[in-house]
Formats: sequence, structure tokens, C-alpha cells
Amino acid sequence: MSSAAEHVLRLTRTVADHPRAGVEFKDLTPVLADGDALAAVADALVAPYAGDFDVVAGVEARGFPFAAAAAARAGVGLVLIRKAGKLPAATHGEDYDLEYGSDRLEVHVDQVPPGTRVILIDDVLATGGTLAAARTLVERAGWRLAGYSVVLELGFLGGRARLAPRVPYSVVTM
Repeated sequence: MSSAAEHVLRLTRTVADHPRAGVEFKDLTPVLADGDALAAVADALVAPYAGDFDVVAGVEARGFPFAAAAAARAGVGLVLIRKAGKLPAATHGEDYDLEYGSDRLEVHVDQVPPGTRVILIDDVLATGGTLAAARTLVERAGWRLAGYSVVLELGFLGGRARLAPRVPYSVVTM
């Protein structure tokens, strides 16, 4: 087991009945608060794609800190994929279904040039809806998807299948 995985397993907090009854929420904020853990996870998120990406894209909101750390450690830029209405310039948008409802993601049309190779990073892979919508935005912007990386995958929810044929990298799968 990698150092990053050990940190994630040791530090992840399970919160019962959040955001609704019957859900066991996996809280990764303790990983963010530990400098050694954050550095190890950031390195692990980009390692499978070394040499094959130009920027990292973080998915709102909990994907932002992990993506920012990964981009900084890799020495590349960061693209933000935000919820609707948060970006000030022209955007591409995509509606998607969540484990608990639906939402919309947007990205600036001109953030990076067409052809840019992008790794999509999020904190948790659950049903795959958020990353699938982010993939659509990457394609719509004319960028190339280098891969997906997540800190924690909830394998029992089947999100990996929704991202096929690409196989996402997960630091930890539960």
C-alpha cells in the first residue's frame, strides 16, 4: 500500500447521516489539514499520468484543494470546473445527476488553448456523474482528457463504469 493510501485510510473521517439519514459521508478534510498527507496524495494523483498532461482541472468544491496541490507539486497550471454562475467570463456548461440530486458545472471557454491535455481531479468518485459532466466540458472546450484521479472511490456505487472506457486512478477504493 502506498504512503498516500495509508494517509487517506488513517485520516478519513466517516460522518453518519450526512447529508441525509442513512448516508455515511467520507470526510477528507483531515487529509487536507495534514501537510505530509496532502503532499503524498497530491503526488499520487498525478503520478499515473507523468509526462502526459499539461494542466490539472479541479472539480468544485472539494476537488479544488487536491487539484491545486497536485498542480503545484507537478509544476503545471490549474483549471477550475465550477458550479453554475460562479465564473465571470463566457463558459461551457453541462447538467448532471448527483447521488443526491442534480446540478450544473461550467468552465471558462478560453481558460487554456484547444488541445491542452487535462487531468480531472476530484475528491470522491461515487456515481460518476460529476466527473462524466466534467469530461464533457473538457471535450466541449477542445481539450484532451489525459485521465481521471480521485482521492477516494466508493466502489459499491459503480461510478467507474460511467467513466469508461477510461479507467480512473483512485488513491483508495472502498
